[in-house]
Amino acid sequence: MLISESSVFSPGEEGVYSNVAMRGRHADAYSMYKRGTRDYINAYDKEQGSGTFTEWTRSLNGLCKEIGNPSWKRSFLYILVASLASFLYGYHLGVINETLESISNDLHFNGNTMAEGFVVSICLGGGFLGSTFSGLIVDRVGFRRAFQLCALPMIIGSSMSATAKNLWGMLLGRLFVGTGMGLGPTLATLYVTEVSPAYVRGTYGSFTQIATSLGLMSSLLIGFPAKGTEGWWRICFWVSAVPAALLALFMEFSPESPHWLFKKGRAADAEAAFEKLLGGPYVKGAMAELSKSERGGEAETVKLSELLFGHHHKVVFIGSTLFALQQLSGINAVFFFSSTVFKSAGVSSQSANICVGIANFLGSFAALLLMDKLGRKVLLIGSCANAMVVAMGLQAASASSLVSSSNEVYLSVGGMLLFVLAFSVGAGPVPSLLLSEMFPGRIRAKAMSVCLASHWVVNFFVGLLFLRLLEQIGPLVLNAIFATFCLLAVIFVKRNVLETKGKSLQEIEMTLLPPE
Repeated sequence: MLISESSVFSPGEEGVYSNVAMRGRHADAYSMYKRGTRDYINAYDKEQGSGTFTEWTRSLNGLCKEIGNPSWKRSFLYILVASLASFLYGYHLGVINETLESISNDLHFNGNTMAEGFVVSICLGGGFLGSTFSGLIVDRVGFRRAFQLCALPMIIGSSMSATAKNLWGMLLGRLFVGTGMGLGPTLATLYVTEVSPAYVRGTYGSFTQIATSLGLMSSLLIGFPAKGTEGWWRICFWVSAVPAALLALFMEFSPESPHWLFKKGRAADAEAAFEKLLGGPYVKGAMAELSKSERGGEAETVKLSELLFGHHHKVVFIGSTLFALQQLSGINAVFFFSSTVFKSAGVSSQSANICVGIANFLGSFAALLLMDKLGRKVLLIGSCANAMVVAMGLQAASASSLVSSSNEVYLSVGGMLLFVLAFSVGAGPVPSLLLSEMFPGRIRAKAMSVCLASHWVVNFFVGLLFLRLLEQIGPLVLNAIFATFCLLAVIFVKRNVLETKGKSLQEIEMTLLPPE
């Protein structure tokens, strides 16, 4: 989802690993946060006698060069647990697709496109609320408790939707679910970023997008019997409570982010978390890298005015615009209403949705392989320009009078599948990862929540107005508008986005942020 996803959504570089060529890129992995415990740093200095802290960290880098990379297996299970939040996001994004017709019939608002739009978009309004407060929640209670708070409204909201007797009951349940959806993508992106070893951070960062696509496919598969089985849509909502409960349970046994612990002055707990995530031989090097930026003694509090108008306004503007353009590309209109669109083209909704889910998964898997090879900016531009604009152009052409009815179906369906594939390769996963690299650690959580707020606002209006616009202006004009926003995204990325592949956080900050 364009920062997402997102999702998405890998900052920080470690600098304690084996390859000399990687050291420039991984030089400051554990120095994301700018505040820590000065006594802890002094203790390291004292431990090393007369040597300075900087000299000692350099010696640690040389020592860890001989040790090699920490095992990816240590953090892998925790990445999977965090990815449950992204799975739930994808599930609730698609659960309404196959079930909307049955829901509208049972709850007596069939044919009311505005009511149907509200059922889709009300969870996006809740997502805005959850996203807005996600940074504050993480900074206050940490990632483990924040994930559990994310799961709670999803369990409650799913239960309310499953037992709804009228439209208002459904809307209230979807609103609760939406608050969890707003928390989930931000938490998953930041947590994966902060607990992953640097050499697999790009790969792990793509797991959230893959989890989202798996959640989407699961909702489509589970929803297939909804049109032929009375009340099946209620089962679809009950099912979603299971992974939410598992997320809350497994987070109780997962380590807290060592960066958050250190920022809170809990250096001993941060050491224990690093040992669990990386292994004993890497703890001192990780703590040294995390500590060395503390000598600046930056303040802890980050005000909203600082993000919007102060020192960091440029990078926050870039992030917010990326997320807005991501949603204005029309991707969630595809996910929400693909059944409706394919039905109008004479294609079975079940066949169409299977193809959409497969295209999304294949694109996400390709992103996992290409993210650290081609770079973030290349994937973004290639995704938006070479495929998404072309795909929307094909869909727009399918609605024109110049295309015969026999070719209309091929252009419409082919264009939509190409669009989903292209989006999931670049415009979907890159923004969240890119922004988590661009934001300095001190502001990362709050800045991500501000940027994702723009994502949810635009997403809300796209979901609310899509069917109405489809009726009033037709698919030709609507798809042409989406294609125009894709083209604008290409121009914006070329002019404003920095390629972060292979760069340290210090290099990125120096490029994007003016001197204090």
